[in-house]
Amino acid sequence: MQSADVGFNKRSLVLTLKRYSSAVGDMERTVLVPSLLRDVPSDCEAADDARRDLYADYSMLRAIRNTAESSLAPPLPPDDLKAKTSALATTPEPLLDADPEALFLFHLRGLFSVMNDLTKTTKSLTERYLDIIGVASR
Repeated sequence: MQSADVGFNKRSLVLTLKRYSSAVGDMERTVLVPSLLRDVPSDCEAADDARRDLYADYSMLRAIRNTAESSLAPPLPPDDLKAKTSALATTPEPLLDADPEALFLFHLRGLFSVMNDLTKTTKSLTERYLDIIGVASR
């Protein structure tokens, strides 16, 4: 059994979540006037809605950080739940037969990927805000 004192390596889940939380904190400290992000088109790949703007991304990134830190997922309205589950429509049958360790590793890799993508999106949004207000990037 490993000691709880063992340091986290750079690929640990805790460190990945801390990097994301830190990027969102930097974004919040930098974006002093979030309303300037309204009507600025998002370049987020997940933005299926052509009307999505940077303000929507800003709000989403903050909400995800708050949910990750509080470990409490807010209940989704039924329409939102249907939309999100249909967007991720995959049949669970192959997953049910999988080895629990393999299933855990599959989801862990997915979580790392999503958190790293969200961190990049957060940093990109911060840079775009600085461009909008005419400040040189840090």
